[in-house]
Amino acid sequence: MISLLRLKPPGRSALARHALRPRGLQTTLPLHIPCEVSEEAKPERKVRKSQKKLSELPSVRLLPDGTTAAPLDTWYGGLGKPVFPSPKDSETSQIADTVVDTEDAVVPAENTLTTLEEDGTDTLATKSKSMRKQKKSTDEIVDVGEEPKKPRRRQPASKKKILATILGTGGEEERSMPSTSISTLIRANEKKYPHCIHLTRVGQFYESYFEQAVEVARLLNIKQARRFLSGRYTPMCGFPLGHLDRHLKTLVQHHKKFVALCEEFPKYSYGGTTFDRRVVRIITPGTLIDESFINPYENNYLLSITSGKSSSESPEPGTSDTVGLAWIDVSTGEFFTKSTTTEGLHDEVVRINPREVVLQTELFQLPSHPIRAAITEEGCFVVYSSSEEDASFDNTTDLEEELTSMDDITSHTDPMPVAEGSVLSDAETQAVALLTTYLRANLMEHMPRLASPTKESVSGRMQIDAHTLKALEIREGFKDGGTTGSLLSVVKRTVTTSGTRLLARWLCSPSTSLREINARQSLVAFFHARPFLREDIVQNLKHAEDATRIAQRFLLGRGGVSDLSAISNTIDIWTAISKRIELEKNMELKERGEIRAEEWASLDALMLRIGDLRDLSDRIRKAVVHQGSVVQNAVQDAEDAEDEQQTGEAETTPTLPSRDLRMNISANDWTIRPEYSEELTNLHNLLKNLLDERERLQLRLALEHDIPTLSLRSSPNLGMHVHIGGRKRGKSRLDESDAFIQLGESQSTVTYFNQEWAQLGRHIVDTTTEIWQREKEAFEALRNEVNARAIHLRRNARIMDELDVTIAFANLAQEMSFVRPVIREDTSYSVTNGRHPTVELGLLTNGRSFIPNTVSFSPTSQLHIITGPNMAGKSTLLRQTALIAVLAQTGSYVPADSAEIGIIDRVFSRVGARDDLFHDRSTFMVEMLETSDIMRRATPNSLVIMDEVGRGTTVEDGLAIAFAVVHHLQSVNHCRALFATHFHELADMLGITDEHRGTGAFENVSFFCTDVDETEDGYFTYSHRLRPGINRNSHGLKVAQLAGMPEPAVEVARTALSWLKQRSAIRTNDRSDLHAIGQSLTSH
Repeated sequence: MISLLRLKPPGRSALARHALRPRGLQTTLPLHIPCEVSEEAKPERKVRKSQKKLSELPSVRLLPDGTTAAPLDTWYGGLGKPVFPSPKDSETSQIADTVVDTEDAVVPAENTLTTLEEDGTDTLATKSKSMRKQKKSTDEIVDVGEEPKKPRRRQPASKKKILATILGTGGEEERSMPSTSISTLIRANEKKYPHCIHLTRVGQFYESYFEQAVEVARLLNIKQARRFLSGRYTPMCGFPLGHLDRHLKTLVQHHKKFVALCEEFPKYSYGGTTFDRRVVRIITPGTLIDESFINPYENNYLLSITSGKSSSESPEPGTSDTVGLAWIDVSTGEFFTKSTTTEGLHDEVVRINPREVVLQTELFQLPSHPIRAAITEEGCFVVYSSSEEDASFDNTTDLEEELTSMDDITSHTDPMPVAEGSVLSDAETQAVALLTTYLRANLMEHMPRLASPTKESVSGRMQIDAHTLKALEIREGFKDGGTTGSLLSVVKRTVTTSGTRLLARWLCSPSTSLREINARQSLVAFFHARPFLREDIVQNLKHAEDATRIAQRFLLGRGGVSDLSAISNTIDIWTAISKRIELEKNMELKERGEIRAEEWASLDALMLRIGDLRDLSDRIRKAVVHQGSVVQNAVQDAEDAEDEQQTGEAETTPTLPSRDLRMNISANDWTIRPEYSEELTNLHNLLKNLLDERERLQLRLALEHDIPTLSLRSSPNLGMHVHIGGRKRGKSRLDESDAFIQLGESQSTVTYFNQEWAQLGRHIVDTTTEIWQREKEAFEALRNEVNARAIHLRRNARIMDELDVTIAFANLAQEMSFVRPVIREDTSYSVTNGRHPTVELGLLTNGRSFIPNTVSFSPTSQLHIITGPNMAGKSTLLRQTALIAVLAQTGSYVPADSAEIGIIDRVFSRVGARDDLFHDRSTFMVEMLETSDIMRRATPNSLVIMDEVGRGTTVEDGLAIAFAVVHHLQSVNHCRALFATHFHELADMLGITDEHRGTGAFENVSFFCTDVDETEDGYFTYSHRLRPGINRNSHGLKVAQLAGMPEPAVEVARTALSWLKQRSAIRTNDRSDLHAIGQSLTSH
């Protein structure tokens, strides 16, 4: 016999709720469950009956005038995420429990977590003590007439079986993967992108499954869990959406992993809510867009490198083939190309400083290829890819757009914008195609429209080789690899992030164009002479946003309302700066009676290129609600938090704030002003009237039933409902009313369904949704307009960056007493009382002063031999000479009393001692590699600084190498050079005279030295002042004493040194022999 047994009899309100809830409303409370029982069995549990009959419950709602109200439309589980009965029981994650109903009310979830059903749809899973407390009584089924059996205790599985189940190492059945839709999707993505870590969006979490979950949990140091699917446990882990950037930084930047983001897109239907999931982007170190962990002060370059000839052909030793470079910062849109040689490739890689390098797939099988060797030496993150045949950049842009990609606005000739694809070399074209293919494969839906790249000219920039860039500490210091102690950190006075990035590029790649250098220096001089104007512009620039990256964000299909406000504010700042400069010009005209055209020429040329974007700013300002003035309804949020559950829906429109519009009954949370359009104005007026009606209805109901705590609310689970707090005062009166149907009850609150409020709330929600749709359309229109004006935005931003850098140079000159250098197109170099900018700042910080020195090269004195004690400042002098040249050609003032510098095309250095054991290179080998590179590449317009060449071997070998290097620099390279050494015999081989000059083939060599001042009581001090001559004593024992060497050891060293000097006196007594040897060697 089959009978119906009611397991959990519903109370009066529950029965009424089931009887009168609008069609489609889900309830998880079972009314009747079929169960097989014996004929003699009878239910022992007393059934509670409703106090009202079903026929007595109201079927329609009467309006105050006595007419019947229109029936409600179909209502699906409230105004949040539509909820439908699941066609079958589903499995949920172990870290969450299923929502269940209590006897008379749905228990609100305390902590929600969206989990995946076995059929691929999402449901809400919650944690709640009250739910777990009542779950057993709700789910148990008792057979009538039989004694309740004790539940069988589950036998624990063996450790071996559990491990086999998790890792899939058991039999064929155990190794079979779950056949659910989500698992099929994940497996398909893993097969399609096997090189990536997959993060799948599941509600408010990103989750990882299967074997990757073990690795992700270990890398991110998060808890690994298990999920039971299709009869087996599956490893999984996850984290909330708000932690995405933090974990991406760990995976992408720290561990160099590729991360495939699989996003979800909800689709609502009568049968339930389903989600489309697809991989929308693969995140790599070089393709970051707007992640919070991007360094705003540095470019995030992706570099592609291709060989001019077939990559499968390894070049012969000693040859130098053409190499094509293409690099782009996806976050800013800056795109460059350049041709170089395999010999200069390492220097370019160090200068560009890419976060990721893309090479052709063929090079993977050629580890000895020069391109592979150059990249490996620098330790870059390398990937291999192949280019598509049709991959190329867009050459359809007009000239105006091309000019916006130029690296420097003040440049009139270099670098050259690419107007035709044929301008690029074959190697550059291949590099662009490789880069474009890689971007398309990873950015996917976020792939922007690329403009033609900027072709960098080799002749327009000072070439600083990789060793020099590091030795001079231009961008990074030696101490910790950061900017501390670097030239960049010392001269940085910029106030914008984009200006700092431009400053770094200028320092690493100074100009060799006399016109460009003078234009920059004229701007610096102009602002240096006008401190008040300089200060006003700086104050404005401090509030400017990074417009370059914001514009690129919109072009990539991202960006939000706050970015629109940032664009508008930045345009206003640009306008204010232009007006301030115009005011300065008018004030000078009134004070002086004339305008000095030569002073204003550079600034006028710069400001004339600024586009007028005030109309765009006005439209944005009139349309967008200022983000700082958007007031969130905190009271409503608190009310919603009490009743509603977070649905975990995907953000279908990432450009607008994520919110559940169907639950938004507030008139304050808007991003577009009502005045933007007539339609929006009418909708807002309608919404205001509806909200006023809501207030009147709430007041009327509270007065009629004498319930001060009555309020009209809404939530996803309960829909539009009447809420009563304050210990449920007046509950009995509402229970007796036919207009109220109880929905739920807790210890201190009770909720009711009221048809009048439900109808009014529906109108509010419909109006709110319509407003949001109009806001979305308005936002899209504004974003399209910003994209259309991206050319002018980028150009204006670049102009402001130059203003920021040149004003920073002016502030630096004012603070540190720098002077304007004179730049010439010759090989001269004359710096009076020059100072090392970094060392000087360090000494000033400690209350000490820097001792300046004068260095002067001329056609008759091109190479200087410098000797002197250890710790007497030789290396400092060498570095400051090169840094002054770098600053001068960057456009900055220099730390000196005066300076005249001929344009330098390349700077080389051989300073410092280090080994490279990883590449099997000793300290001396590294020294020789750097030395040979200088000797092969230096030109007559180059500047070379070399310190202690040959010190890593025996005295005889070292002296011979040092002589050969000096001879080559003097006779072959003909470059300006400083050569510091402790080989005093070298001066004799070069034929030093009383005038401290060389003789014969070395007549253009001059000799300078530093010294030690000693006192009678044994104390000494270093004299860092450079003087003509040679110092034959290195005073190494004094340095040992300063270092704290034990006195007995120092005494032994003194004795040994005295004996060695006596022994070598005979050998070096006749210095004419060394001179003769040197002269004879030069005749060969």
